Amino acid sequence: MVIELLKCQVDPDLREQYLQMDAEVWTKALAKCPGFLGKEVWLNPEEASEIVLVIRWATKEDWKSISEELLRQTEQKFAQQMGSTYQIVSAEYQVYQKGVRSEG
Repeated sequence: MVIELLKCQVDPDLREQYLQMDAEVWTKALAKCPGFLGKEVWLNPEEASEIVLVIRWATKEDWKSISEELLRQTEQKFAQQMGSTYQIVSAEYQVYQKGVRSEG
């Protein structure tokens, strides 16, 4: 399993709108992709502008095989609703399994 971890900075006044649009636009689109295992949204209780999205993929290949066109269309739809009110810093993690050598 591979974790796509997205840390987002959002205007605290727009957080609920961001969460709703993320579920309606991004989660629905990703749920149709092969290898999508689920998504969790974590809120930082100390910092209202911080949202962490934890997206689980069966394999890195599943995650990276999402078409550029789907990503572009989904981001365009999302941005139409949210504008430039957010910033994303992304990272990638892999579940540690003893005896299994990690990539990279």
